[in-house]
Amino acid sequence: MRRYILSRLVQLVFTLFIVSLLVFFMVRLRGDPISVMAPPTFNQEQIERMREAWGFDRPLLEQYWVFLTRAVTGDFGQSIQARRPAMDLVLERLMNTYKLAAAAATLGLIIALPLGVISALKRNSFIDLLSTLLASLGTAMPSFWLGLMLILIFSVQLRILPAFGSLEPTAIIMPAVTLGVGMAARLSRLTRSSMLEVLNKDYIRTAHSKGLPRRAVVSRHALRNALIPIVTVFGLQLGWLLGGSVVVEAVFSWPGLGRLMIDSINVRDITVVQAGLFWFALSFALINLIVDLTYTIIDPRIRYE
Repeated sequence: MRRYILSRLVQLVFTLFIVSLLVFFMVRLRGDPISVMAPPTFNQEQIERMREAWGFDRPLLEQYWVFLTRAVTGDFGQSIQARRPAMDLVLERLMNTYKLAAAAATLGLIIALPLGVISALKRNSFIDLLSTLLASLGTAMPSFWLGLMLILIFSVQLRILPAFGSLEPTAIIMPAVTLGVGMAARLSRLTRSSMLEVLNKDYIRTAHSKGLPRRAVVSRHALRNALIPIVTVFGLQLGWLLGGSVVVEAVFSWPGLGRLMIDSINVRDITVVQAGLFWFALSFALINLIVDLTYTIIDPRIRYE
């Protein structure tokens, strides 16, 4: 197990190195970054001074080396707009994004697991058909459209939930529902198909023949063995929530990392964009590692040697 964790950490470092390459060179695809960062009112002399101050007058490989050595210590430079370290701005918004992703993921699991299990146990029944219809609707609805509909209903018409911001405790409800509905729809269909496959196994029939209660057979034997693909997709969906919540944060003016990224792109604050992309990549890689280690808890037969 230790050797496996060590190898995964090495892979994590390599992944972040590749991300640093992409982040560094993608900023320069359009040429000199100063032409993007400099305000339109700057003259040529001011642009040259800015280029020298930011080190963009140096050779490209030297620029990357400076960027990499600073990024290792978490230093991505100063924000052009806020005049503060870019990483400080990212960390301030990061917890709001994590909070929103955790709420949406919890809601998705609470809906998906019971719905998927019941659909599998009552295959081709009215409940199964209804859950299939709801899952299809949840998958088909764009998150920004669902968010706007929730605002119109619960904020404009009923006036029971705040439409924007995060000052009130109830402000997280609508953005969490917006993200959680799509996740619940995908996980419920996967839970149903995984449970149907497990319920046809010989050991499930053996458990029934021994006279075990149906609830014990479903929870201890069927569901536990069906969790492996569910946990895998859940990890991918959780990573998507962290990176894909950008649109939802913009719709609800949620002060998360996604909203910060959009604002930084609009004002050409490249250092903040680089720091945000780094944290998205790091979070996704850590989620994948945690998912792999969770397999050994679900199924003790799985060992990483």
